[in-house]
Amino acid sequence: MFESTRKSVNVLSSRSESQEELNEMQPVFPVSSGNRDKKKKKKKQQQQHKRENRSASVPQICTEEPPATVSEGKRIGEKCTVTSTDEPIVRGIFQIEKKSCDVVLTATRIIWTPIQPETPTGQSDIHRQEQHLELREVFAVKVKRRRSIGQQTGGTLLGLTLFHCVRKGPKLKDRVTHLSNLSADHCEIWFKHLKDILNGYQDRPKALKVFVNPTSHRKEAYQLYKDDVAPLFKLADIKADVTVTERKGHALSVLKECKLDEYDGVVVVGGDGSVAEVAHGLLLRAQMDAGRDTDSIFTPVRASLPLGVIPAGSTDIVAYSVHGIRHPVTATMHIIMGHRQAVDVCSFSSLGRLVRFGFSGMFGFGGRTLALAEKHRWMPPHQRREFAVIKTLANLKPEDCELSFLPLKQAQGGAVHPTSGETARSVNEEASEGSEAWQSVQGLFLNISVMAIPCLCSMAPRGLAPNTRLDNGSMALISVGNTSRSEFIKHLKRYSSVKNQFSFSFVETHSVQAVKVRPLSRGGWPDDASEENVEFDSKHTPIISSEGNFPWNIDGDLLELPSELLVRVHPQLVMLFGANVEETEEAPVKCSCI
Repeated sequence: MFESTRKSVNVLSSRSESQEELNEMQPVFPVSSGNRDKKKKKKKQQQQHKRENRSASVPQICTEEPPATVSEGKRIGEKCTVTSTDEPIVRGIFQIEKKSCDVVLTATRIIWTPIQPETPTGQSDIHRQEQHLELREVFAVKVKRRRSIGQQTGGTLLGLTLFHCVRKGPKLKDRVTHLSNLSADHCEIWFKHLKDILNGYQDRPKALKVFVNPTSHRKEAYQLYKDDVAPLFKLADIKADVTVTERKGHALSVLKECKLDEYDGVVVVGGDGSVAEVAHGLLLRAQMDAGRDTDSIFTPVRASLPLGVIPAGSTDIVAYSVHGIRHPVTATMHIIMGHRQAVDVCSFSSLGRLVRFGFSGMFGFGGRTLALAEKHRWMPPHQRREFAVIKTLANLKPEDCELSFLPLKQAQGGAVHPTSGETARSVNEEASEGSEAWQSVQGLFLNISVMAIPCLCSMAPRGLAPNTRLDNGSMALISVGNTSRSEFIKHLKRYSSVKNQFSFSFVETHSVQAVKVRPLSRGGWPDDASEENVEFDSKHTPIISSEGNFPWNIDGDLLELPSELLVRVHPQLVMLFGANVEETEEAPVKCSCI
């Protein structure tokens, strides 16, 4: 009755040191005296096949010699055959999803096959049920124990648990696979080998400097970090040095003084303004360490550490652009797994001095809207944003300025020249020294946008600048000339649809290396402008005030500048934790105010 089962156990345990060790993870079957006699008769036959049958006992350290026969490979799954490029490290038996499985660990994956008896013909379809898990998707391995309520240490050993990353569309999530085995020695060997392999992934951070903006969006950034981000960092054995910012510029001052060589990356939990400040701080620190003079037009050096962005703002353009979605867990998993994406950065300079580094800038409507929203910080973020858009549209006026740009160099056939290394240096020198390649236009503009990244967001799933990429070494210049309010609103609505938002006669787009914006009118729209005091010809006459400062929206952060601004692109100047995405896959959100 129990003969066939006992025989299969004996075959699998041919190289086991003791039957007692195997019984720790497999059920014990009663054996009659008659079965013992039959066992002795077949002992010699089993010894003859000992060299052919490679055991899956617990634990078995695999050597580099290949399997003796091909038939045995079919018995445990054809893909388990040892190859020169994927040698098995250790092999054993675990229970996975309530099934006993023959499990093989290699340097790149874990392969398991359910253990089932062969058919009378000696054939088996086990290889069709073979499953595997790529180790590059695993970010943590833990010992699984059963503990009573209140017990902090010890407990009954149940096996090992693997935590791995899975992708569902643009989202990344964490999942678990349980390897159940009650043998402490067996689990210890597997745990050691798994930890050694995971520690070999050098791109994965082990220590991070984290900045949290507690006032971002709905003031939920710190709670979001505590609930969604910190547990995953702890699970992946990442040490996080957390600084909760207390004021604007706090993160910048910390980055200037802290020892960056103690960390493997910097993470910011907040909106686009917080991201811009930390990115600027990282790059400014790199220039300080390299001895660059920021009071002149210079060629910047790359940031020394990668930057991770956990979205906790209202628009989160940078997070959307590198993750394709506004999802804190996805952003966290990109950081844990060490996914990195080189990103182009703009430098904004005025009067020959560096103002800041950033990813995008808007002048005109974009700057005026942000300036008005910042004066109503007491309002909820969503209401404040819609109020500012509506009021700015009601007082829509053009900016009188001179726009100059340096077109992107292109090779024959329209291919863009690579702009990295020495080419990037020549671009910067040409932008600073002046050249006949510069093109200029003077007139009235409702909005001017300069963007080094696509600027994806929920209200613009194709991006505010869909013609550029994260790392193509160019900026998108989008100039919106003077037109009626209704036509301008049509242009804005196109951003949330599949239609081309640039198919208007008053909109021009260019791929550029550098841009100069020189306002000709001093000031702009008065703060108390309303529909009652604006009755002159808005299509041709800008409002002039004596303030002399012009608002710029740079990555959601308001900067007021009195004079010309020079914007240059610097290819792949910073590394972000994430991946290059074409467009967000979330359903577009239309702005209710227009």
